[in-house]
Amino acid sequence: MSQQHPERSSPSRPPRLDASMSLLTNVMEHSLDDGYAEAAARRGAEGRSGMPRTLRAKLVLAAGLVLVALVVTLGAAQARFEAPTEARERQELVDRIQDGSRDADDLQRSVDGLREEVGTMQREALQEHGGDSGEVVALLAGAVPVEGPGIELVVDDAEDSGPGEGSGPRRSTGFADTGRVRDRDLQRVVNGLWESGAEAISVNGQRLTALSAIRAAGDAILVDNKPLVPPYTLLAVGDGERLSSRFRSSGDGRYLEVLRENYDIRTSISVEDRVQLPAAPSLTVRTAEPVKTGEGSTS
Repeated sequence: MSQQHPERSSPSRPPRLDASMSLLTNVMEHSLDDGYAEAAARRGAEGRSGMPRTLRAKLVLAAGLVLVALVVTLGAAQARFEAPTEARERQELVDRIQDGSRDADDLQRSVDGLREEVGTMQREALQEHGGDSGEVVALLAGAVPVEGPGIELVVDDAEDSGPGEGSGPRRSTGFADTGRVRDRDLQRVVNGLWESGAEAISVNGQRLTALSAIRAAGDAILVDNKPLVPPYTLLAVGDGERLSSRFRSSGDGRYLEVLRENYDIRTSISVEDRVQLPAAPSLTVRTAEPVKTGEGSTS
């Protein structure tokens, strides 16, 4: 009986080191999809290119390129032509604005000169026909500049003027109160100074008279139709110590103090040995007429 030799199995191949990364290995070894590779090989075998082969297709392509070039050229030419036109129009507008500003300045200087002439004529008429009371009349009318002892009262907006509720001493329903000085605040301060014994008052260099108006136009305060900006400096001629004391204890002085406490409006008052106030602009009287006391004389 023959003895069968046991079959020897061939040694198995050792596993690859990157067997656990089969997906990454497949991506690295087959970076190009098989479909793309076949299409590229087929085009290479057939000898086809991306350019048109027929004459008609070539003519269409050439016409398209010419049309694109024409559009680009026309756009560039139009932009180059319109740029100087816009620059000229802009410069013309700037020149017109500058000419208008110069004309307005010339007219304003002319108005100021005429006002000065009218004021001079008024002062001469007061001195000629006013007699002994001419200087007093000129002083009361604000027709002449004055100087003397008095006070300086500065009223300024709060540092942070934010919106608030309509309450406090100047409650309103039309708009919210803020820390800004308003026209009616300035009116009360001026009236308080008159009541306390001021003989002449100016606000930021604007002399006040019996015909002066303090009102608001938007956010600006107008004194005799001239806009003012804070801080508002009021100069009042009078007995400084007495004027300051009487104003502080008056109702309008206490009103200003309440504004300072409630709205952080900044105020300061100081007694001055001498303050100077300019003359008021020429007065335009439309209704009042002098009383005739005799032939050729008025009072």
